[in-house]
Amino acid sequence: MNQTNQQTILVAVSDVFFYTKIRDALLPKGYRLDRVRTQSEVSEKAAAVHPAAMILNMNDATLDAFQALEQIKGSDRLKTIPILAFANHEEVETWKRAKELGVTKIVSRNEFSSRTRDLVEELLSEQPTASS
Repeated sequence: MNQTNQQTILVAVSDVFFYTKIRDALLPKGYRLDRVRTQSEVSEKAAAVHPAAMILNMNDATLDAFQALEQIKGSDRLKTIPILAFANHEEVETWKRAKELGVTKIVSRNEFSSRTRDLVEELLSEQPTASS
């Protein structure tokens, strides 16, 4: 194998249905998933793993997605992690606030559900490669 595809994606999605869809879309492509289940795990796991990207459910009942964004984007070490978020399309304020807090890309739940792998790959391909 001449290309490493073992990129870790931090997944802050407590909904089992959505997590399963993410897993089914990304694992066959060689991605590794690290699931965030509690608020404190957001920055802990992001710092420990330094993932290639993070997936965030803006409507999660367990995690405060806005606080998660603040934790990641407020940290000098973590703020470069690209974040793909999804939310109900009619929640205009959620979308606006997520963008203000620095989410890299936000899409509707339907688009996320139908295009998970493509969205993650687009997000990763748009990131500048670190040459340090």
